[in-house]
Amino acid sequence: MSIGCGVQTNAIAKIMDTTFNPDKTYMLHFFGMDISTVALISGVVIAICVALVIFGGIKSISRVCEKLVPLMAILYVIGCIIILSINFDVLWQTVTLICESAFSFKALGGGLAGTGIMLAARYGVARGLFSNESGMGSAPIVASAAQSRNSVRQALISSTGTFWDTVVVCLMTGLVIVSSCIKNPNIDTASVEGGELTSAAFAQIPYIGTPILVVGIVLFAFSTILGWSYYAESCVDYLFGPNGIIPYKVLFIVILLIAPITSLDIVWTMSDIFNAFMTLPNIFAMVVLAPVITKETNYYLYGNRLDEYDKTPVPFVKRRK
Repeated sequence: MSIGCGVQTNAIAKIMDTTFNPDKTYMLHFFGMDISTVALISGVVIAICVALVIFGGIKSISRVCEKLVPLMAILYVIGCIIILSINFDVLWQTVTLICESAFSFKALGGGLAGTGIMLAARYGVARGLFSNESGMGSAPIVASAAQSRNSVRQALISSTGTFWDTVVVCLMTGLVIVSSCIKNPNIDTASVEGGELTSAAFAQIPYIGTPILVVGIVLFAFSTILGWSYYAESCVDYLFGPNGIIPYKVLFIVILLIAPITSLDIVWTMSDIFNAFMTLPNIFAMVVLAPVITKETNYYLYGNRLDEYDKTPVPFVKRRK
């Protein structure tokens, strides 16, 4: 989870560097590496802000996230709606291009040829996991801290996160990027990365487009870092007890400091590997618990008892000394 937060910190540093240091004017030469001063400062600031929040515990994390999440969502969605309004005349062409590119015989042949299907599955599954965490077993950690009438009701609430994150936000982002590339043929889609494409798309909004993107991405990444820090903290507390929490938090901050000056490919690879380590045991657990899940779902959901309080005592595992 800490490695995954390294990706978020790297993303913040990348967008800051792209925005405020596009000509690579502010650089440091350190141990044979060229490091952006803007990216380095961004990482330090993020690490300090995260440290101030996570050392305050779950209540501190909750207070910050409940203020950041609505703000970041509103800013980003409004920005996307404005751009889609600007590109309204090419929206149908955008949808057509996306569908043709995804379902054409050329795409099918390219995906099935050689290692294409392996790479498509590998990156599709990996990025999907990173986007919405479905099947990783991380979301139930924070869901277990929520006050809810019963487990099925909370599960339904938690499942909406995947819908808004992947179906709504990612769909809007894809439409924004593709429509902007169609509307502005001068955007070099062959040599720029996803973050730079998004920056070019939001730059269509005069004056405020780039600030909206920067603020939105920073808030998205920052809130994700805070959430994942709590996930990992809960696991450390379960495995090692309260004495392991402070060392974990220190290590977490160190990773955030290192991530902005680390190659993005390395950070992504490590994140994908550790995400797989999280997902495999969770899938096994879900298979084993399938009868319990089915029973609870039938009782509360299909039995119209979603408002019923589950008064079953919650079992606790005695922590080892």
